[in-house]
Order: sequence, then structure tokens, then C-alpha cells
Amino acid sequence: MSLKIGMIGTGWFADMHAKLLTQQEAVEVVAVTGSTQEKAQQFAAKLPNAKGYGEVEQMLDAHQLDAVYICTPPFAHGSFEEQCIKRGIPFLVEKPLSSEADLPHKLLQGIQEKQLITSVGYHFRYMDGAERAKQFLAERKLALALGYWMGGAPGGTWWRRQERSGGQFVEQTTHIVDLLRYLAGEVTEVYAAFHEGILSEQDPNANVADAGTVTLKLSNGTVATISNTCILPAGDHAGLHIYTNAGKLEISHGGVKDFTAGQIVEYLNKSNPYEKQMAAFLHAVRTGDTSRIRSSYEDAYQTHRVTMAANQSAASGHAIKL
Repeated sequence: MSLKIGMIGTGWFADMHAKLLTQQEAVEVVAVTGSTQEKAQQFAAKLPNAKGYGEVEQMLDAHQLDAVYICTPPFAHGSFEEQCIKRGIPFLVEKPLSSEADLPHKLLQGIQEKQLITSVGYHFRYMDGAERAKQFLAERKLALALGYWMGGAPGGTWWRRQERSGGQFVEQTTHIVDLLRYLAGEVTEVYAAFHEGILSEQDPNANVADAGTVTLKLSNGTVATISNTCILPAGDHAGLHIYTNAGKLEISHGGVKDFTAGQIVEYLNKSNPYEKQMAAFLHAVRTGDTSRIRSSYEDAYQTHRVTMAANQSAASGHAIKL
């Protein structure tokens, strides 16, 4: 039988996930909830047999869904997850978990009580380069990591408001924090310093930081810094460099470069990480086997704690221990 999937959200991520899902055998996107009925119906019209709804309760009442994709901005998280948890419906939710510090912990308690299958959209974990880097690091001793996300501020008004996006470190650079955790270990202490004023001069609506550097201590002794900025007029780049006793690894959207003993070997990303993420989630929904999911809600919550600690540290001027 086909898996019946519901979609919450009608933006770019929802569209990307829906296109991937419709390419799968025995999978149907049958319902869409949007911020308005009109948006939901317009989105649903692009799918073979989907209906659009203006309220998530209407969608969940009308369909026996096997899983739900939650693709909304950070500030909108909460009630959608609660509805899925209440009804015992597995869900994949896009990062970040929230623009708030405490909400994900509350949701996690419900997820654990129901033993609900979840997946979070940290697709960097599914990149070929990340897999290769993890294999290399299993045999090397880590000392230092340098991460970065350098680009411009997206045009959406919600992204530029701290209370709605959480700021760049929470909304974008969370991918680098999560990749660091995946490859190097858990973070135990966070100290951050942010710069403000440039973006807010250009856009009176904006109140997020322009740039920042975050120092992190890891449980295995590794130290790391992750820096970001959202004021560049054009272009962006993001990645993570890890320094070990055998040399340096550079992980990016393109793949991983291994600098060892004076040689540079590059391993390119060839597969689509979003497809691998989807396959792992759908396999878990069908079989109950969650071993292929690389970022559950419980795991992603630890990344959320780190990014929120960075905001807290920048505001207070003190290091935050986790």
C-alpha cells in the first residue's frame, strides 16, 4: 500500500520535498496545509491527488496519514508538532527546531513518551563528503575545528527579526554546528561574541546580528570556532575544517578534501542528500527501523541547545556550560 503523506508549509522546502516524494513508488502526498487556504490549494494543485487546507486540524481529521512533513519558518513551530505527537503521526521537520529556547524540550518529552519516529532536516549529515569524513575521523585524533557560514541576509522579513528566526547562527549556521557534533562530538561549553548595526542600517526592520564568532569546547577535548556573517552583498560559502594528527579535512557543499602528508585528495558529493534523508525516513515509517535516520528530534535538540547557548552567551557576555 502507498504511504499517505501530509505537507505543512508551501515554501521552497515544502516544494522540494514534495517533488522528491512524488517521484517515489508507493508514496502519495495527499494533503497540504498552508498559512492560508488559498496558498494550500495552489500548492496542492501541483500534485496529482492532493487537497489543500487552511488549518492543520482539518487536514489531520480528513486523512489517515502515515507521516507528515513540517516545512515552516522557525517561529511557526510548536502546534504542528503537537498535533502530530497527539495523534501518533511520524514527522520530518525542517531545521531549526524553533526560534525559542524552551519549546523543543517540551515537544521532545511528548515524542519520547509516544516513542514517535521523527527526522530533522540536517541534510549535511547525508552528504557523501560527511560520510567519508566520518570514516576518516574514526582513525584520527582531533584537535581543532573551524566552521563558517558567510553570505547575505535572505529577503524574507521574518528571517531578519531575531524573535522570529533566532538569528543567523540559529537559522543558517545551525547546519555547521550540527555537522561539528556529527563528526567531532558533543559540545560542553559555548562562548559567543556578535556584531550588530550594519544590516539594521540598511533595513530598519532588521534586528539580527550582522556577524559573530562562537568558541566551543567539546567533550573529547577538541576546541572549535564557528563564525558567520549575513552582510555580504553577493555570494555565500559554508563549511567545516577539521585539524587532526593526520592532517586537515575540509567539508563543504561540494564534498570533502583530505590534506594528508602533503597530498590533497578530493571526494565529491555525488548523491542527493535530501533523497537519502527522505529514504531513511520513509524506511523507518514503513518498517519501524530508525537506524538509517541520522538526525532524530532527540539528536537535533542537542544542536538546538548549542545555538541557543550562543545567543545567550552573546547577550550576557559569559560562557555557557551545557
